[in-house]
Amino acid sequence: MTNLAAGQLAGRVAIITGAGDGIGRAVAEAFVAEGARVLLAELNEELGQQAQRDLGDQTFFLHSDAASQADNERMVQEAVNRWGQLDILVNNAWGGGTLSRAEHKAPEQLAHAVALGFTGPWWAMRAAYRQMRERGYGRIINMCSLNGVNAHMGTFEYNTAKEALRAATRSAAREWAPYGITANAILPGAKTAASRAVFAANPQLEVMANAMNPMGRLGDPLQDIAPVAVFLASEGSRYLTGNSLFVDGGGHINGVAWAPQLED
Repeated sequence: MTNLAAGQLAGRVAIITGAGDGIGRAVAEAFVAEGARVLLAELNEELGQQAQRDLGDQTFFLHSDAASQADNERMVQEAVNRWGQLDILVNNAWGGGTLSRAEHKAPEQLAHAVALGFTGPWWAMRAAYRQMRERGYGRIINMCSLNGVNAHMGTFEYNTAKEALRAATRSAAREWAPYGITANAILPGAKTAASRAVFAANPQLEVMANAMNPMGRLGDPLQDIAPVAVFLASEGSRYLTGNSLFVDGGGHINGVAWAPQLED
């Protein structure tokens, strides 16, 4: 990719978790194209290194577990040590899961989902806040989910964690607004690594998801989701905070009618 010296995010430094694939990788590509320097926080070593090779010297890959307090704090410090500042945090990482009824979810499944989808991002937000408050500027973007809003069946732990993160986003937005820090959530409807795994195991769900979307398709991470993240990271969104943006082709309008067959 060609590195650009100018753009909507010129001079900004961003961290993106789960940046090796899917929406995280797409947002990283869009940020670099707009002039940002990006720390690619990724658990999968191969995906992270490939992303850095593809996106060029405006990026740095850091092996990081998004569920770990220590790793979340370390990635913030790494960005500041490397580039002298932190302007944008995108909490995007997720680790997949399987479809099953709520009563069958094991305690460790819920604990892992909450650590990865809620408490991990909170550690990152808290560490980023310290840097952002000092400079009087910050953009926090949390990738949440329609699953929790629409109460999708089979993904109880994911729904719970993502709705907790959305509530945290709103609370942080309220408390941190006086310091020039905005916090918003994107609820994407797009094909990701996690959704591809679910659809591979349940092909009928992809057919139904496409058919029921008002636009007739699930979104593309680079073309449909990443531009909204760029907007939220830019000066154009400076008066927008505490919001949940449904970037889903209208999929949230009528909720979810499909109900997968789950074993009792």
